Amino acid sequence: MSHAGNGQTCTEKKSYEWKECGKSFKYSANLNIHMRTHTGEKPYQCKECGKSFSRCYPLTQHLKTHTEEKPFECKVCGKCFRNSSCLNDHFRVHTGIKPYKCKDCGKAFTGRSGLSKHLPIHTGEKPYECKECGKAFTSTSGLIKHMKSHMGERPFECDYCGKAFASSSTLITHLRTHTGEKPFECKVCGKAFTCSSYLRIHMRTHTGEKPYVCTECDRAFSERTSLTKHLRTHTGENPFECNVCGKAFACSSYLHNHIRTHTGEKPYICKECGKAFTVSSHLSKHVRIHTGEKPHKCEKCGKAFTVRSGLTKHIRTHTGEKPYMCKECGKAFTTSSGLLEHVRSHTGEKPYECDQCGKAFASSSYLIAHLRIHTGEKPFECNVCGKAFTCSSYLHIHMRTHTGEKPYECKECGKTFAVYSHLSKHVRIHSGEKAYKCKSYGITFSSSHLTEHIKTIQINSLVGRNEETVLGSSIALAVHSNSQWQESLSV
Repeated sequence: MSHAGNGQTCTEKKSYEWKECGKSFKYSANLNIHMRTHTGEKPYQCKECGKSFSRCYPLTQHLKTHTEEKPFECKVCGKCFRNSSCLNDHFRVHTGIKPYKCKDCGKAFTGRSGLSKHLPIHTGEKPYECKECGKAFTSTSGLIKHMKSHMGERPFECDYCGKAFASSSTLITHLRTHTGEKPFECKVCGKAFTCSSYLRIHMRTHTGEKPYVCTECDRAFSERTSLTKHLRTHTGENPFECNVCGKAFACSSYLHNHIRTHTGEKPYICKECGKAFTVSSHLSKHVRIHTGEKPHKCEKCGKAFTVRSGLTKHIRTHTGEKPYMCKECGKAFTTSSGLLEHVRSHTGEKPYECDQCGKAFASSSYLIAHLRIHTGEKPFECNVCGKAFTCSSYLHIHMRTHTGEKPYECKECGKTFAVYSHLSKHVRIHSGEKAYKCKSYGITFSSSHLTEHIKTIQINSLVGRNEETVLGSSIALAVHSNSQWQESLSV
């Protein structure tokens, strides 16, 4: 038996072979489907979006992206999927099996689709483009989610708080903020997360992996969103603007958090002390004050921090790195917030005003600390001696009087200090810098010497006035005595 065809043959065992690649099939229907991978033919088209497929089954699965039908549910975490293969891929998140490996970098994935989405990172390919704004994506699912941002469509609503979402998966993740459920646990440190993507990002804190690199400054990030935000520090782009005050932000989440400063909304409440927060991450950080948890540890000196950003800032005290520079005077800072506060020293801007006395401040943290002067509140107490402080930084500095820790070392002479400002003053001994100027005489001093100089001027001024008074009294007495003597002579 033979089968005449375009490069196809049929053997006696009914094996249908495609000569172009040598691949053989048991049935002619399978051969016909395979031929389409060579010809590029895609006869099955979606009437909703126009996307075409070479086989009927992928079209059937694709149609579910429009209907949001997800009949396959994970018994571990409750997440639903459109087909059984996606559920099988997802289940590996719980088992830890990653059979699909990238040949370029060795990174492994639970599903083939994960590998397919990863590969464009190496090629830079983003084949799925939004017709509305031109933004390109590595996957169709990414494009579909993005399209809903233009349509404003948010069909999935939370029964607890009424918040609406563009996709059911985002709603499922959100619901866990209400239920407290965290089904995705880190096998290294035991920390649990509401969704698998948060766990993947967290794992990079253990592996040190930072796959997203800035082409401008080569700075690497563990998250794509962090890179996107960072890139805007180079471009200066702030596309998300507040309708109330006009303030613009680099990402939408910053804007959402900012809007709560106008509405006064603080939906995240601490179960321990009742304190409320506008942002969930602030609540997570705050809770560690009660638990004492400090998961982020410095490998250099062993100091631990409640948040990763605290560790990042601390590491710069060892490296001396100051990546944020003031364009006005060239002064560099270890943090962007430090630079922002410094810039206000040039502009004179003090947007945070005290309701009690009207005093204004360049940063909200200064205002919060200042308000405690009026209330008398000192919430940060030393566990060793019981001394209380208005802000946590004062407590950290105070604790060093008990531990003897002096983390700030002078590179010139090796002298160590418990407080960074003390090191800054000390360094001027070596540099000869005199940063503080007397307004009365124009003489420059180090900070302590200027204070002494001002006291000297005040004392001399006071002594001068007293001498003048004494001298005036002596002359008056002499004149009075002389007049009395002259009167006695005349008598």
